[in-house]
Amino acid sequence: MARIDYFNDPNAPAANSVVPSVTAVVTDEAGRILMVHKTDNDLWALPGGGMDLGESIADAAVRETKEETGIDIEVTGLVGVYTNPRHVLAYDDGEVRQQFSLCFTTRMLGGTLRTSSETKEVQFVAPGDLDTLNIHPSMRLRIDHYVEGRATPYIG
Repeated sequence: MARIDYFNDPNAPAANSVVPSVTAVVTDEAGRILMVHKTDNDLWALPGGGMDLGESIADAAVRETKEETGIDIEVTGLVGVYTNPRHVLAYDDGEVRQQFSLCFTTRMLGGTLRTSSETKEVQFVAPGDLDTLNIHPSMRLRIDHYVEGRATPYIG
């Protein structure tokens, strides 16, 4: 399903849903960050997605990372909570979702990199090379908060 991300856009449609979602910062032994090239909006992002009924928010991060990348992780901490009401995602089925996402730090346990129906490319990227990728500003905020090594999680 295609989507359009609106970020601080006065012409954005009004939100009609909120879905708890997750993103996961997964790093390799060289400190590179696992990034996915999404099929729905053609942007690069951290792996993640919506929480399903019957699972915890941490379990959603583990599941989404495995589904999108083939990598097994465990959640180790919280980068931040991202709930900007001026960031909405409009899907082609009429849903307009207000952002509500928790970004987690993780530890990689194993697996093999692969793409999925949601990802057309999956790769580890050095923090200094992130500027070469087309990343949504809201996603870049999460990555920057991780790279900064904040002492406390971002709440916003």
